[in-house]
Amino acid sequence: MSEYVPTYEDVLSAAQTLQGEAVRTPLIRCDALDAATGCKVFVKPENLQRTGSFKFRGAFNAISKLTDQDRDKGVLASSSGNHAQGVGEASRLFGCTSTIVMPADAPTMKVKRTKALGAKVVHFDRASEDRDVVLEGIEQETGGVVIHPFNNAMVIAG
Repeated sequence: MSEYVPTYEDVLSAAQTLQGEAVRTPLIRCDALDAATGCKVFVKPENLQRTGSFKFRGAFNAISKLTDQDRDKGVLASSSGNHAQGVGEASRLFGCTSTIVMPADAPTMKVKRTKALGAKVVHFDRASEDRDVVLEGIEQETGGVVIHPFNNAMVIAG
């Protein structure tokens, strides 16, 4: 886990950063779920979010905290789809390049969507390669900044 754990203030800051960029998805209730569980169940339909996942919020927040010099180096990530699309879209909005390490057998639609957002996709074979090793090689070659899908305090705050 990241050495830095986000604070409540980081979450509030992320909310400000995301205002006007992320979709403010509603909380909805379902009587059938309430009846089945015996309590009130609230559902947050993040499929309505930009890129169809909550991952956009974390990626956008993390990239927003980078310096212009770091953004100029490009953003790197590894993901099978949702984080890939979030990083791709956030990078596009910030005008920086993104390279995503994706398994060769990632869902075709997620690969197409990631590329459509402007990200460069580098495939690896799950059976014979380690995504972290592939990502580290690209990081050393390009000097790009890695946005980890869950071990990044600003991703978590977003």
